[in-house]
Amino acid sequence: MKKCILVPDSFKGTMNSIQISNIMKDVILKHWPDCEVISIPIADGGEGTVDCWLEALGGNKIFLKTKGPYMEDIDSFYGLAGKTAIIEMAASAGLPLVVDRPDPLRTTTYGVGELIRDAIRRGCKKIIIGLGGSCTNDAGAGMAAALGTVFRDANGRDFLPVGGTLSEVDSIDITEIERLVKGVEIIGICDIDNPMHGRQGAACVFAPQKGAGPEAVELLDRQLEKFAGTIYRCLGMDVGLLKGAGAAGAMGAGVHAFLKGQLKQGIDTILDLVGFEELLQGCDVVFTGEGRLDEQTLSGKVVSGVAGRAKHRNVPVIAVVGSMDQNMTAIFDIGVTEVYETGRGRGSFAEIKANCLEDLRATLEKVPMISAGSPSFRLPDRDA
Repeated sequence: MKKCILVPDSFKGTMNSIQISNIMKDVILKHWPDCEVISIPIADGGEGTVDCWLEALGGNKIFLKTKGPYMEDIDSFYGLAGKTAIIEMAASAGLPLVVDRPDPLRTTTYGVGELIRDAIRRGCKKIIIGLGGSCTNDAGAGMAAALGTVFRDANGRDFLPVGGTLSEVDSIDITEIERLVKGVEIIGICDIDNPMHGRQGAACVFAPQKGAGPEAVELLDRQLEKFAGTIYRCLGMDVGLLKGAGAAGAMGAGVHAFLKGQLKQGIDTILDLVGFEELLQGCDVVFTGEGRLDEQTLSGKVVSGVAGRAKHRNVPVIAVVGSMDQNMTAIFDIGVTEVYETGRGRGSFAEIKANCLEDLRATLEKVPMISAGSPSFRLPDRDA
């Protein structure tokens, strides 16, 4: 029996990873009807993370009411797989939830804390939080408040900090949150390494996408810098320049400071959870992919993460991507065997999007080891 593993990332703006996995599986089974196909679709921490992880791990979606970005009641959810909860912060603090009133000076991650609290109430011992797609810039203060952290201003007044008021925090009491998360492993997944503040920080890089103008961006960055100092003074944790701290409106900093969580790349986390090394035993080939294969791919993105592990087991890796930068020969050094581009010959993005599903299927049909119906691997001409 043949065996292959599918580990695609989404093609941003065109196809999600579950769609890609389904097409890959369909084409493979057409030519290899007796093949064992294992699908592990990947999401980057934003919208769709829960669906992807449940597809790979099994489990159920838990639906509940939480507070939204402006503290209104909304319908939200998270994933539950055994004693592991998968939370995408976008489910309670995502950009689509603010519709036509984006304002990272005022939005909160409070609802994310409510999701975490419910997961702990259900007995979860591991909580994975997808950091992406947020409309917030509160460094996870709202999340921490929902879990019992008390923020006080210089007058000793309790309040809920948001992006525009972080500098007003004078003291932080984490007694309750420490009790609540004791014995729970918490991981924040993100695929960026931006710091909390500064020119490459959460506000300067990402706040404009959330509706902040130039003045608001500067204000938000100053708020984050001051808040980083307060966290260090009150909690003894230096999160300002921590890699990944700037993810999701500096939610990365909040996960580390308030939840004592680790910040990891999503690909490594899910490959560990599914036991990827064990799955590679007896595997004929791994198919992976992402929208664009470029220098960022080499910095721990999905394709490089998958290829690096498969290489140790001498399993060939075929990357099916939307497009690839020139001079990316380094990708073959880290374990990718062949690369196929689905968007080659297309012009505008609109044309690519309109034809992406058919182009993916057609590209897979051209992969020699699929069309030949044989796992015996023969290198095609890369210059063809």
